Amino acid sequence: MPTVIKQFLALALLLSFTPILPAQAQELDWAQKMFEKQRHDFGVVARGSDVRYRLKIKNLYKQTVHISGVRTTCGCTAAEPSKNTLASRETAYVELTMNTKRFTRQKDSNVIITFDQPRYAEVRIPVSAYIRTDVVLTPGGANFGGAEYGKDATKNISIAYAGREDWKVKSVKVNSPHLDAKVVETSRGGGRVAYQLELTLKKSAPVGNLRELITLVTDDVSRPHIPVLIEARVEPDVTVTPSLVSLGMMVPGKAKTVNVVIRGKKAIKVDKIECESDRNCFKIRLPEIARTVHVLPLTVTPPAESGEFTEEFTVTIAGRDEPVHFKAYGKIAE
Repeated sequence: MPTVIKQFLALALLLSFTPILPAQAQELDWAQKMFEKQRHDFGVVARGSDVRYRLKIKNLYKQTVHISGVRTTCGCTAAEPSKNTLASRETAYVELTMNTKRFTRQKDSNVIITFDQPRYAEVRIPVSAYIRTDVVLTPGGANFGGAEYGKDATKNISIAYAGREDWKVKSVKVNSPHLDAKVVETSRGGGRVAYQLELTLKKSAPVGNLRELITLVTDDVSRPHIPVLIEARVEPDVTVTPSLVSLGMMVPGKAKTVNVVIRGKKAIKVDKIECESDRNCFKIRLPEIARTVHVLPLTVTPPAESGEFTEEFTVTIAGRDEPVHFKAYGKIAE
């Protein structure tokens, strides 16, 4: 066989085994592009510590995206999506967890997220951590659970170290203005050192979920920092139900009354309720005494203008620094 023909056949054979063209390879990146980062390193952590991270994912496309499965390549790691179906532009997260109680030292894993809509794809996220054997946290983090708004809450974490006799926690770094932390040495001797980490969730913490990492700064030369996870769900002491009041279809000039319920965890006195606009079409009868539950009739006399109708209200509670808010909406007939 002539040399030219042999070269042509060899080239044809090579091309037949080329797995994918560059343009097609870029197209396969559609799922990967939705993730805020392509890997996560928890860094150096203490044994027994709570090690979790929320990996953000956003659907960048017009089509609905569906996660069909999430798995890991190591038992040291777990992963759970906050939701499996994401509409266009919707955001969710995959919570990554490292088991620091059963595993120690360097751990490397992969979290594999599988999609089956709008078409099949797999995204592999490498996850790693170095779990120290000489520092143990008990419990592994501080979870304040349902903390009441406007009140301080406290939690303690024990820090146990085995190794150098002169080992020290030098300070605590706190980034959130709603947290205070300090360490108190409780024992030292026989190569063991113990501290108590005293944490305060301050009454200034806003209503909602709080998740922060604080950092223990030690005198270790190579690994001086130890992260500690702090979580809380700050619950309101006063709620308005419904927070969005439906007035339905209204007729101009015809009064309509709906009930608004204000609840407090303790007896509260409502000082005043004001609306943002100057339309003066609302009336509400204020209670004269403090109660834990107030059912207040809200009467609206719609103006002559037809169309969508909304109003925001501010409720001032005696002795409470911050007011609470609710909205009313409806439609005025022509």
